[in-house]
Amino acid sequence: MNLIIDNKVVTPRSGQSLLDILRKMGLVTDRLSTQPLAAKIAGEVFTLNYIPVREKDAVNTRTRAAITASGGTVQLLRYEDSLGKDAYLRTAQFVIFLALDRLWPTARARMHCTVNSGVFIELEKPADYAIQRLRQEIRSIVQADIPLIRTRTTTREAIEYFKANGKEDKARVLTWRSAPYFDWYCYENFRDYYYGEMLPSTGYLSVWDVLDAPGGFVFVLPDDYAPDRVGVYKDSPQFLNVYTEGQRWGELMECEDVADLNELTASGGIRELIRVNEALHEKRYSQIADMICQRGAKAVMLAGPSSSGKTTSANRLAIQLRIHGKKPILMSLDDYYLNRDTIIPGPDGKLDLEHINTIDTELFSHHLEALLRGEEVEIPCFDFKTGYRQWKGHKLQLTEQSVIIVEGIHGLNPVLLPKGLEEHLIFRLYVSPLLPLDLDNHNRIPSSYLRLLRRIVRDYETRGSSVQRTLSMWESVQRGEKKWIFPFQENADVIFNSSTLYELPVLKKHIFPLLTAVEPNDVYYDDVRGIVKVLNYILEADVDDEIPPTSLVREFIGGNSFYR
Repeated sequence: MNLIIDNKVVTPRSGQSLLDILRKMGLVTDRLSTQPLAAKIAGEVFTLNYIPVREKDAVNTRTRAAITASGGTVQLLRYEDSLGKDAYLRTAQFVIFLALDRLWPTARARMHCTVNSGVFIELEKPADYAIQRLRQEIRSIVQADIPLIRTRTTTREAIEYFKANGKEDKARVLTWRSAPYFDWYCYENFRDYYYGEMLPSTGYLSVWDVLDAPGGFVFVLPDDYAPDRVGVYKDSPQFLNVYTEGQRWGELMECEDVADLNELTASGGIRELIRVNEALHEKRYSQIADMICQRGAKAVMLAGPSSSGKTTSANRLAIQLRIHGKKPILMSLDDYYLNRDTIIPGPDGKLDLEHINTIDTELFSHHLEALLRGEEVEIPCFDFKTGYRQWKGHKLQLTEQSVIIVEGIHGLNPVLLPKGLEEHLIFRLYVSPLLPLDLDNHNRIPSSYLRLLRRIVRDYETRGSSVQRTLSMWESVQRGEKKWIFPFQENADVIFNSSTLYELPVLKKHIFPLLTAVEPNDVYYDDVRGIVKVLNYILEADVDDEIPPTSLVREFIGGNSFYR
């Protein structure tokens, strides 16, 4: 069968890898912006070491199932593609932890979190630690251009290897693996796996830097918009502090990783975990309300990325403000959307509804200024069915005890605020689920993963949307977040961590049947498979009866009393 690659038809030889084919086609370059990193075939991502036509014996050949399913179409993934960037990051993890294993094999290292263009690695720094040594070791591994070939072993052998090499965290999570086999990447005596495809070799890791940081170091990735250069890393102390605080709470509740969580689920201890998590959230909402009242703020600008729990947070904060004798008024930035027919489509012909220019910022700023002066204002109402703003006589006027809570993804964007506004009148709150839970020390569960699970469950439960429909919008949502939400998170007076340690087992009960029904030839199969790979390690929990009706989790699984 012929292959179609970058609109060109080629005939593969048996035993020839995709990488060999790309070299022959002249598509392998020395620029990351144009370099193929992986391939997507019939909804599944493959390494470029993949062989489309295998030699079965001396005279017979066999075309691989994915090639047959795709009709020979091979989509090349580059750094501009989220799946290509994921492969780049996984390869970076391999190189980082191999370097640390060579230099300081007994030092505990742990994936921490992603901050703008960097990944923070927590490290117990040994006495001879020096960032220059680490940088040089990473560079030498990259220059060695080590082929990254996945091999298979038994799960039992992998557990024994990790135990023998002091990687108890990896051994523990594998005890919850149902499959009898385990895939990993090996070099010298180093063994590891990062739950997804890698680049063909370490030499592909061409753009990077490492920066020293308190408690560890930052691996800086390529710039998202100009990947031939290293991204600009900006310190985000407030974000890191909140994430680290979440890790401390995980330690206190004895739930730092998936193995801990599964043991709590199996023993029934997850019910107490739910109660403690919900009490922590309530305490934090109370503290934020105290801060708002102490400042004398009249408007709370509440922002956060998709599926962070902004609506529930606004309502729970309103309850806490009532305890102070305040009269909170909920407003949504969504009501200030421009009429759909006035929005100019992007280069792809689609409306980018995450863009700040879809909001009538001038009208909102004028209304906020008038309200803070004590004037009466008529608030618009946006009709999502028709795509038009409506005026229904909804009028607002603040009293001495009023506090507006304005909820929306752009809430922290300074363009919304009137010029010359007294600073103390505004309180900025950023809400995001910064899940401090790991599969093991080298594999964290990204916050975006939790938000995607929440959104799939909510869209299905409340809107009847399929998994595929939610996934079709997700990449656009994430692009918008990088441009219009994340850059302003450090402007917040408070960052509220809306994650709960118990929700993955709860969400699995709602979502797993939907995910496993997606077929391998589906265009979103690999996205689904990435979610399933993590959920396969998580023990399902049937504890919905323990979750209170005002919980953030209820915003996604249903039963939230604020929506009745």
